Amino acid sequence: MFRIVRTTTLRTLTADRDALGHARGEAETATDSAIRAETAAEVLADQLRRAKREADEEFEGMRAILKQAAAERDEARDERDAARKEVEEARAQVLLDAEDRVALRVLLRTARRQDATRVHVLFHRGRFHSVHTTVEGAEAAAEAEGAPRGGWTAHAPGEALPPASEVVWRVQPLTLQQQP
Repeated sequence: MFRIVRTTTLRTLTADRDALGHARGEAETATDSAIRAETAAEVLADQLRRAKREADEEFEGMRAILKQAAAERDEARDERDAARKEVEEARAQVLLDAEDRVALRVLLRTARRQDATRVHVLFHRGRFHSVHTTVEGAEAAAEAEGAPRGGWTAHAPGEALPPASEVVWRVQPLTLQQQP
């Protein structure tokens, strides 16, 4: 069967066919571009996920380092404070020891001037407190510092002395020797 087609219809159909081929080419180009864009987007998304994971790992590492540094800083501060406290205590002890030596020298000179051959040293918990020419003077000084009255006992010669730190107040006689 034959069909008769007019020239204008044929030109329109030919133009439509050419336009359709052109549209089909543009559609294929657009599809290819979309596929390439989608592939690039997936690659970029993978790179972004990898970069985020690496950044998170680095952040956790930095956080651990920061915690360790803070702990070391706090430990160093504690050590510094302890050392300062020890130095202050040692300095105070040195000053007390120096005061004790000065007071002992003064009291010994005073006792020598009085021509005494024996002095009585008063100790408080094993630490030097004062020197006296008589036992009664030492006991009175201890009582003035809060020692109980009448609680004094004599030490028998040859008997072992209890540790000085265990005795609150102790009077110990010492013989003075004249130096040539």
